[in-house]
Amino acid sequence: MEVIITYLSFANDLQPWITTAVAVAILIAVMVIANWVSKRIIVHIVMRLLARMSLYGEAPMLGAVVTRLSNIVPALVIQLGIVLVPDIPAALVIIVQNVAAAFIILTIGLAIGAALNFANYVYERRPEARNRPIKGFLEVTKIVVYGVAVILIIAALIDRSPVLLFSGLGAMAAILILVFKDTLLSLVASVQLSSNDMLRVGDWIEMPQLNADGDVIDIALHTVKVQNWDKTITTIPTYRLIEGSFKNWRGMFESGGRRISRSLLIDQRSIRFLTSEQWDAMRRFALLCPYLESKENELSEWNAKDPGTSKNDVNKRRPTNIGTFRAYIMAYLNAHPRIAQDKTLLVRQLAPTQTGLPIQIYCFTTTTAWGDYESIQGDIFDHLLAILPEFGLRLFQDPTSLDFRNFSDVEPARE
Repeated sequence: MEVIITYLSFANDLQPWITTAVAVAILIAVMVIANWVSKRIIVHIVMRLLARMSLYGEAPMLGAVVTRLSNIVPALVIQLGIVLVPDIPAALVIIVQNVAAAFIILTIGLAIGAALNFANYVYERRPEARNRPIKGFLEVTKIVVYGVAVILIIAALIDRSPVLLFSGLGAMAAILILVFKDTLLSLVASVQLSSNDMLRVGDWIEMPQLNADGDVIDIALHTVKVQNWDKTITTIPTYRLIEGSFKNWRGMFESGGRRISRSLLIDQRSIRFLTSEQWDAMRRFALLCPYLESKENELSEWNAKDPGTSKNDVNKRRPTNIGTFRAYIMAYLNAHPRIAQDKTLLVRQLAPTQTGLPIQIYCFTTTTAWGDYESIQGDIFDHLLAILPEFGLRLFQDPTSLDFRNFSDVEPARE
């Protein structure tokens, strides 16, 4: 450009503005050529090199960083070349240089942001990324980088030292805390969630107060996204997970079993002692044979302690249909191949209620898959409901219109 301007200087008869216009045109042409070379040649070569390396999968994200950095080249051409244009006011030269410097700072800030995105992308491919996500911390770093970039840009535009602007941040601390209150709360919450391993991507959580019930699909600085089972997405502020409580089902999946806790409500009017004939009829249940033999020995020993008990059955210990049914349920669960035998397994009688006597089945399946779990639970209770009448028991059920209709159809007894 200096050579061209030197040759143009001989034209003393030319108007000064013509020389300036030609120089500006040459400067713009050099900027366009430099921009084309940086983007079409240099960036293209770098992208091809990345594609041939082991970073093939990361090439697009690295390319975004390189592309942003290539924007510095035309800005540098303008910043360095504007001083060579003749007859340009000094104030205009300073303005152009300051704007170019601000653009360079902005470009570098955006490039750092793209590099942080690339770092998060690479880290998420590591096995420990699900347990220790760093996305929130990288977002905090972005905020700091962008904040510093904004201050440097303002300092470049007003042609002042950035130290003066940084020193003024102390007075603005209260305002910044107010403006970035949610960010600060979210940062503290993210640190607590990560350090205590309270939440991971892929965890099933329940938070009824925010209508969240599903899998965590994203953990960011400000928000946690939960995809509910109806495929809707609930966005939860990160700090709300620390302020309130939520249920994480990760422990259930890691244990390898899922709990069944359901009760059968027995009509208490159907509970009775078993007669000798009914007791002998129970021997047709193969699962009950060990229990029957053990119970017979126990009752015989107990009743033999007091000879007076033989005078009347009311004084004897006798088996009941409800106790025998509980023993059958326990034997059935112990023999079930899909019930975990190394975890808690209970068949217990809860306190009687106005809706019947609850017999609770408490056990764990050998799978955590939702569909398999529901199938196992359904099969167990299908069997128990169907075999319940064999023990002379009935489920409690509120009367329906059909019951009242059948009752009204009964003819009154005649005297």
